Order: sequence, then structure tokens, then C-alpha cells
Amino acid sequence: MTETESTKKNSLLPHALIGGVLLIILLAVFFWQSEEQTPVEQPQPLPEPLNVQEEPEQIPEPLPEPEVMEPELPVEQPEQEPVPEPLPPEPLDISDGAVKTALLETGSYETLARFIVDDDLLRRFVVFSANLSDNELAASHRVLQPPQQEFRVYRQAGKEWIDTASYKRYTPYVEALESMDTQQLIALYEVYKPTIAEIFAEVGDGRSDFNDVLDEAINHLLDTPEVPIPVEVSTDSVMYKYTDERLESLSAPQKQLLRTGPENMRLIKAKLREIRDALAN
Repeated sequence: MTETESTKKNSLLPHALIGGVLLIILLAVFFWQSEEQTPVEQPQPLPEPLNVQEEPEQIPEPLPEPEVMEPELPVEQPEQEPVPEPLPPEPLDISDGAVKTALLETGSYETLARFIVDDDLLRRFVVFSANLSDNELAASHRVLQPPQQEFRVYRQAGKEWIDTASYKRYTPYVEALESMDTQQLIALYEVYKPTIAEIFAEVGDGRSDFNDVLDEAINHLLDTPEVPIPVEVSTDSVMYKYTDERLESLSAPQKQLLRTGPENMRLIKAKLREIRDALAN
């Protein structure tokens, strides 16, 4: 007998058992009724009925109705809206107003507004930096307004010395410089760097990277020697010169930095180092 036939036979046993029990009960009832209808003069004692325990009739549980699988209707996919093409980036505003406003926002707004020039800012910055890296001053391309107070000297023992009031002329400029956030300045430089590179290519002096120009310009100023005060000067009726030949032999940018005074020069150098280090990272 195969496993399938055995399984099928075992599954039929409960039903066969129930049928057999019902058959026995029906026969017993039938024979009991037949014996009552037959007249007898001396009835014989009936044998004791077998103590058969009737099992309750078990009603088979109804089979579950077969599930009717309804055909799945295709799910309507929502219509996909076309993805809009990204808009082209707005052109960088390189107008003087936009550049100056961006610079003012890096530090003390009102103070810086008094000193920064209003026209051709990016070109002035490029030309001035390129000249500074060549140890020259491009006065016509300065990015800051000159101080309104005049350079002052005093006479003592038949000699002329720089008055400390001359150094104080540059104190507001130094305070404005210190107020400028270095990281914001570098970020601003990165924003305008493509335009700066284009201007530098027009100015052109054979160098390809304007970063090198800035690095050379800053290092040149940092090489300016520190001089104790008072500082002796002389005049040839046109301009003042340093009496010390070592100082007079310095480049025009370095001599200009000396004129800001020892304390201002120290603060300027500290800011320049900070900017140089940030550019190097």
C-alpha cells in the first residue's frame, strides 16, 4: 500500500466508525420493536443487553467554501508629471555695488563703507595686488580711500621726526581690517575667483595663478622690518625720506607700511598671516 493510499484510508476511518455505530443502533431498535409485536404465552427472559455506550452523533463540519479568486485589475499608475529641467544658475553679479556690499558684510559695515572705493573694485584689487607682489605701489589702483589727515613731523635738536599723530591716521583702517572675518573673506575670494582670473589674464605678467600673486604680495609686506620710534626723516622740499639708508632702500609698499606705526604694523602683519594661512589651506 502506498503512502497516499494509507493516508487516504486513515482519513476515512472516522467516517466508517460513525457509520458502523449508526448501523448497530438502527438494528438494535428494529429488533426491539419486532420482539414487542410477537405474542408469546411464556416469554423467555431476554438476555441482558450489552452495555454499549452510545457515542454522540458527530456532525461533520461543513467544508469551507472554495475561495473564488477574482482577477486582479491592473492598478492604474498615476501619471508622472514631467520633471522640470533645472534652471541655469543666475550669473554672478560683479557690479561694484554688489562687490562692495559683499565686502562690507564681512566686517564693520559703516566703518568699511567709509574707506573702500566705489568703482572698479575687482580690477583695482587685481592690479594693486600684482604691483604689490612686484614690490611696487599702484596708487591709481588703490582699493582704499587715503586718510584725510596730513602726514606730520616735529622738529627736535635740529632734526625732523615722524609725529605719532601720523600713525594714528591709520588706526581706523586697522580696526576696520581686524573687524573683517577671515573665513568670510576667503569664501568671498573663492566666489569672485573666476572673474579675478579673467582680469588677471588681461593684465597678464606671465604668471598663471593669482594665488601666487597674493602670496608674494603678503610675504613681501611681512618682510618689512620693525623699527623703534621715533623715526627720523628728511625732506627735499617734495617729499619726506627716511634718514636711515636701510629704511629708505626698502620698497615703496614696505615704506608705506612703516608709516602706519609700530603698533598698527604689528596688527596688520597678524591679519596678513591669518589670511595667508587660510589661503594655503
